[in-house]
Amino acid sequence: MSVSADWSWQRVALAGMRDALLLPAWIVGFGLIGIGSLARDVGYPVDVAVLSTILVWAGPSQVLFFASIAAGAAWSAIAIAVAFASLRFLPMTMAILPLLRRPGQSVWQQLFLAHYVAVTAWSEGLRRLPGIAPHQRVAYFLGFANTCMAVSSVGTFTGYYLLGALPIPFAAGLLCLTPIFFLISLIGGLRHRGDVTALALGLVLAPICERFIGGGFDLIVAGLAAGTIAFAVGRKRKPA
Repeated sequence: MSVSADWSWQRVALAGMRDALLLPAWIVGFGLIGIGSLARDVGYPVDVAVLSTILVWAGPSQVLFFASIAAGAAWSAIAIAVAFASLRFLPMTMAILPLLRRPGQSVWQQLFLAHYVAVTAWSEGLRRLPGIAPHQRVAYFLGFANTCMAVSSVGTFTGYYLLGALPIPFAAGLLCLTPIFFLISLIGGLRHRGDVTALALGLVLAPICERFIGGGFDLIVAGLAAGTIAFAVGRKRKPA
């Protein structure tokens, strides 16, 4: 929905909540049902499962966390593995924070906002925030992201008690909802030839980098290469 420049902080946050509930929050929430089932499968209580969604806020990293526990890995190794798996959020954070940064904003406030950067919040934020007045963007982003997190927490809680009730292929398919929605959102946000080039190259380079690099660095390398080439293409096509 559109956001008027004269709306109050609360009304802007409510607009973010409504936009999240139209579809994005449910996509993420259904995707995290499997996290609750996985947590119960390795013997952890439901509150830990839900807390992992709030604190980690990354489905693949949560899968890695609980799967590593089930495999008996050392806590130090689990921490390093989760950290590497979350490296993909660094360029996302660097891309969206300039839209959220305001005069007088402290480093701690920026770190707080960075915690909410996940695939859905990032892709939808890049698409929606430029059309919102700068002083309203933080309120909108927090309303949107917190709604996604709340629905995801409910999804994790529900999934904890659905252990054995969901067929494995269906549970695995739920985890694929977020990246599918992410790709659709990116396609919907394409505006320039450089955007198209970046997306196309990213889709081509991602499996290649995963095959030959891996280790959590594959997406960063693929994104850096595709983005650099797309930037050069876009700059070359600009009129002198």
